[in-house]
Amino acid sequence: MIYPVIMAGGNGTRLWPMSRQAYPKQFLPLTGSDRSMLQETVLRLKGLDVSELLLTCNEEHRFLAAEQMRQMGHLDHNIILEPAGRNTAPAIALAALTARKKNPEALLLVLAADHTIADTTAFHSSVKSAVPLAEQGSLVTFGIVPTHPETGYGYIRKGEPDGCAFSVAEFVEKPNAETAQTYLESGEYYWNSGMFLFRADTYLHELKSFRPDILEACETAYGDCDQDMDFIRVNKSAFLECPSESVDYAVMEHTESAMAVPLDAGWSDVGSWSAIWEIAEKDADGNASLGDVLHQKSFNNLVMAENALVATVGINNLIVVQTKDSILVADRNQVQDVKHLVNALKENGRPEYRLHREVYRPWGKYDSVDTGSRYQVKRITVKPGEKLSVQMHHHRAEHWIVVSGTASVTIDDTTTMITENESVYIPVGKVHSLENPGCIPLELIEVQSGSYLGEDDIVRFEDRYGRS
Repeated sequence: MIYPVIMAGGNGTRLWPMSRQAYPKQFLPLTGSDRSMLQETVLRLKGLDVSELLLTCNEEHRFLAAEQMRQMGHLDHNIILEPAGRNTAPAIALAALTARKKNPEALLLVLAADHTIADTTAFHSSVKSAVPLAEQGSLVTFGIVPTHPETGYGYIRKGEPDGCAFSVAEFVEKPNAETAQTYLESGEYYWNSGMFLFRADTYLHELKSFRPDILEACETAYGDCDQDMDFIRVNKSAFLECPSESVDYAVMEHTESAMAVPLDAGWSDVGSWSAIWEIAEKDADGNASLGDVLHQKSFNNLVMAENALVATVGINNLIVVQTKDSILVADRNQVQDVKHLVNALKENGRPEYRLHREVYRPWGKYDSVDTGSRYQVKRITVKPGEKLSVQMHHHRAEHWIVVSGTASVTIDDTTTMITENESVYIPVGKVHSLENPGCIPLELIEVQSGSYLGEDDIVRFEDRYGRS
């Protein structure tokens, strides 16, 4: 039985300002669909004979992942939390240990949450072709049939054929343009997709042979795991001792059992804004647009507008991305350097590298509408039946005005119901909580005032979501 394993642990810095550390690209709808890239990956499995799905993600993104899996009907105590990023080899090891416990002969179909595949039928065909090989003990990777001399991907060199597959002669690092052209012309190379199919026990055996330190750390961490709501939470201190390594470096480049199945299905790893432009629908002038966009004498651009009109005049080959708090303008041929811009934001202490203006929480979301030296205004949305933590602030007071819905507000030992056009004031130092007891979303405006307004000025006394 195939157990799909979707890895959703990346940060996607090359797709800033849409993708940010607290809300990376796999949770965003970046390809014209209303569904996120993670949800599109889940949907792609429909039609395959698969068992329950496993998802690995960073602990910081657990509520994002859970909500999106719930929307797709695939939330069932199946999200493996990584206390910190340790690359793909440890993430797959945790999934293999989970699947092996459920089924000793489990096959793992390892997929990335942030890839796109245009031809689902061709994808299913390649997976089905790989099943007999994996059942016989091969570690199968899917080699993407190249369409151009790409320098941003690693390559796989073909070995001896075996039916519709071939042995892997060599994994090759990202080449320069001239070398990539020779790879394309030779017909002997495929792009390395980072997708795999193998038995869980085979992978663990090979990991033990080549990187026993990784396996030992993962087994120790998994041996002391807790079931927390819909999450499988491994031992943090043990997992932090695990080396960080990719599955390619840890296993695939060393094993004698690597096989590759070709995949020609319109695949992209969506690793940059130029990749988004390449796969997007374009107008007659080569412009790809999302949102409220107007072009005049402009050609071959990607323009994305989150909440404002973006108009272009006489520009060519540019990337323009507008969000509520940032605008990116970049040459389409230099978008790989966006990651350096993100690093600069981080080094300068700018919050835009990490957070959007609109921030999602397990209970709902808030939008930081305005900020001054001693005040901050937020629009808060609380989902029906959800509750913010019981908390207190040392440095700020808060004033809540209900826009729609009904709020149950507790201040110290007093609970009050307030509804539309009503308000309540929470002085500094008062223990308080906010709950939506109704069946529609609660919308309210929060006005904070005080000497310090940072998110770390929250002392939590009780929280139903397990946050400290």
